[in-house]
Amino acid sequence: MTMNRPAPLLGLRANLPQFSLLVLVNAFVGGMVGMERSILPALAQDEFGLAQRTAILSFIAVFGVAKATANYFAGRFADLWGRKLVLITGWVLAAPVPFLLMWAPTWTWVIIANVFLGASQGLTWSTAVIMKIDLAGPRNRGLAMGLNEFAGYFAVAIAAWATGYIAARHGVRPQPFYLGVLFLACGLFLSMFAVRETQGHAVHEANTSQTQAGPLSHGEIFWRTTWSDRNLASATQAGLVNNLNDGLAWGLFPLIFSAAGLGLDEIGFLAGLYPAVWGVMQLVTGGLSDRIGRKWLIVAGMWVQAVGIVLIVVLWTYFGFALGAVLLGLGTAMVYPTLLASIGDVAHPTWRASAVGVYRLWRDLGYALGALIAGVVADFFGLNEAALVVAGMTFLSGLAVAMRMDETLKQT
Repeated sequence: MTMNRPAPLLGLRANLPQFSLLVLVNAFVGGMVGMERSILPALAQDEFGLAQRTAILSFIAVFGVAKATANYFAGRFADLWGRKLVLITGWVLAAPVPFLLMWAPTWTWVIIANVFLGASQGLTWSTAVIMKIDLAGPRNRGLAMGLNEFAGYFAVAIAAWATGYIAARHGVRPQPFYLGVLFLACGLFLSMFAVRETQGHAVHEANTSQTQAGPLSHGEIFWRTTWSDRNLASATQAGLVNNLNDGLAWGLFPLIFSAAGLGLDEIGFLAGLYPAVWGVMQLVTGGLSDRIGRKWLIVAGMWVQAVGIVLIVVLWTYFGFALGAVLLGLGTAMVYPTLLASIGDVAHPTWRASAVGVYRLWRDLGYALGALIAGVVADFFGLNEAALVVAGMTFLSGLAVAMRMDETLKQT
């Protein structure tokens, strides 16, 4: 005789141990990418003699393409095979990264490391997002995304500061990348032996949802999220532009700070300040979007980001760089968890993971586009001009959300 299992409970409080564990896992995911933030542009110039900004930013471009592609397949595979298997696969793909960065004899090996890193980030971070949405249910979706993104990006900040600190005292290789080995070991161990599958929570939410959904093909989901659904598409383009300016911050800001005469210690602090503000403020903005709505928080966040970038260019002092980084982090915090929550508002639980994958595909292609646009403009016109072009695109993205997107919170 078989006994029916009780239906899974939705909500943060009901799933607090498992949710907290996934927050910790995402912190290790963020640490893996944070270890590159402050020192890879310096590595490109000092050890490999790269002078053109387009060449220096090539590592961000390949990272973005690899991560974007993995995001898309993470959503599809999470629906087909479950979340946990995809999460573990992502950590396995990260295994070569710190060792390749430590020992790379040429810049090509750094590029290869970033292919692995991008693919790993796409699978692990996307799956962590999907699993938290599964557990939280509709009521606290914004707060759940705020906690997830806080953990990831605060870890990015700590890793960026720590690797800059270590590099200033011991050189850019190999010591800073020892942190990556630690992050890898902890993340893989927890994912294999402590994380539990959450797909049953999504199935339960779909069964109890008042909104019925017919089966959608992957092509229909892709088209809806990319263009035909005005709310999904508005969030998607804003996510792309947001990561476009994050690619600028990752690749060109260390070069701007260096051109202003700052050392590795100061560059490491500034490189960590932006994601630190971004990470911490998401503890506020994610839950705030559950109360005041998504749309205007996204619009305002894009415009605050644009102002932050302009201030970095115009003030050109350490204080100006810090102020711009704080505003850029604040604006990004207003946008990042809110965009994910809006996708969860609109997409039905039966195809939500796939929609998240499509959104994150386009969002992280922003890294590649940002690296390409910023690198080309910087090579032809200068670093400041590249930053101003990206600031203008960020402002226009916020305007597009204001004009096309409806408020999505009422749909939960």
